[in-house]
Amino acid sequence: MNIRGSPVAALTQRVSKKSCLTRSATKERKLFEQALQHNANWAIDDGETILCDWYSDDDTANPQNWSTFTKAYVLVTISIYACTIYMAASLFTPDSEAFDEEFGTGHAYTSLGIGTYVLGYGCGPLLFGPLSEISAVGRNWPYLVSYVLFILVSIPTALVQNESAFMFLRFLQGFCGSPALTTGGASLADVYDQVHLPYAMTVWVVGTFCAPAIGPIISGFALPVLGWRFTMWEVLLSSVPTFVMLLFLPETSGPCILYRRTAQLRCITGNSNIKTKQDASQPHLSPKQLIFHSFGIPLKITIMDPAMLFTNLYMALVYSIFYSFFECFPLTYQGIYHFNLGEMGCTFLSWAIGSVIAFVTYNIYLYTSWVPTVKRNNDLGKQEDHLKPALLGSLLPPIGLLVFGWTARPDIHWIISQIGVVIYPAGIFVLLQTLFLYISVSYPQYSASLLGLSEFTRGILACVAVVIARPLFLNLGLGPACSLLAGLTSICVGGIFFLYHYGEALRKRSRFIEA
Repeated sequence: MNIRGSPVAALTQRVSKKSCLTRSATKERKLFEQALQHNANWAIDDGETILCDWYSDDDTANPQNWSTFTKAYVLVTISIYACTIYMAASLFTPDSEAFDEEFGTGHAYTSLGIGTYVLGYGCGPLLFGPLSEISAVGRNWPYLVSYVLFILVSIPTALVQNESAFMFLRFLQGFCGSPALTTGGASLADVYDQVHLPYAMTVWVVGTFCAPAIGPIISGFALPVLGWRFTMWEVLLSSVPTFVMLLFLPETSGPCILYRRTAQLRCITGNSNIKTKQDASQPHLSPKQLIFHSFGIPLKITIMDPAMLFTNLYMALVYSIFYSFFECFPLTYQGIYHFNLGEMGCTFLSWAIGSVIAFVTYNIYLYTSWVPTVKRNNDLGKQEDHLKPALLGSLLPPIGLLVFGWTARPDIHWIISQIGVVIYPAGIFVLLQTLFLYISVSYPQYSASLLGLSEFTRGILACVAVVIARPLFLNLGLGPACSLLAGLTSICVGGIFFLYHYGEALRKRSRFIEA
């Protein structure tokens, strides 16, 4: 397996104090000189600067040319990493009553145990998303440094004796874990081509959907025996294997790999004019300019492009409704059906079942329809073609909410309401999968920052949803409250159909498309 650029490889090189003038460096120089002879476009107008790119289409340093095993290792590591972070959010769900008893807080305050965590991993992408796009930084170091901080913060979170400090630490946990959620997709895009990327993305996304279902199951059975603090220790225990895998994760960012290559070539040749295309095309930005390019432009795109504004708000809506389930399920299955904590935790399995069904169905669609069409036409098609599965997927969330809300009654078996829970995640799996892809292909230059801004919006609304969900369901009743939420998602169905038919016209009006 290729581990070049991994933290372990970097540490080994530092410990051994290897010079750039080694046998591998000699080979690198030879490859560079051969490539320079065959690539006249590497020299630019000033006659001195040499733009270093991939040596050939088969360059083994290019992540797109890595072996299947190495690509699979990247996919598995990123998926497990994201699962760990999402599971840590939901582990606290059954702990609220035990937390209330120890600290004497009300349920509204205790719900912040999930809310602050979600808010944290909504805020983190604003920093880590743009940071990972800097060629001198790359993907790996934000992953590793933030994950070390995540592990360290998890220790006082399990030991803290003050409720306010606990909430602050939960926010820090989410913040430090956020790179897995916003940069993970970019890492997969680094190594998979446009035809195979949707398959890889479904693996990553289904893991992030199933992980929140695992948390309440684990903590639901552990809490009565070991107490709520043990669930916080479980976050730490589950993080160790992921940390080891991250140590061997190769750097996937193409600009970062080329940045390191040019640094080595400057050392080998003594020519300080060797640069990457990114270095030459982008002048050195001041901190003010960097902030504007990282945050200002994506924010302006989101506000001024109706398509981006709609997709951002739609994803935030369905995502926040999902997090309201962590407050709704205890009211439903403990309050109506008198489940114990372990049994109530198992009801979240229906969420995982719906996600897996959507995962299989969506991959069948890719294999039988989308990929053959792309290969036949030798073209990825227009951006709105990615929205076809969402036309059907958008119908499922309101249906699932109505089935769940109006069948959760003492005179109806609990399994019927669970069918509604299966339907809801199946719909939002397809929605998020297609809308993520739509954003990425519409504005590829700003995709990382746009997705980071989307994560921020979802984190804000999800935090609010966790806090207001219990009063909403208690005051309106389960059926009417779910009808209200279903109505909001039904309005968005029309938006998806409008975007599919008229999105191209909207994009042509955007002045950022050519940016």
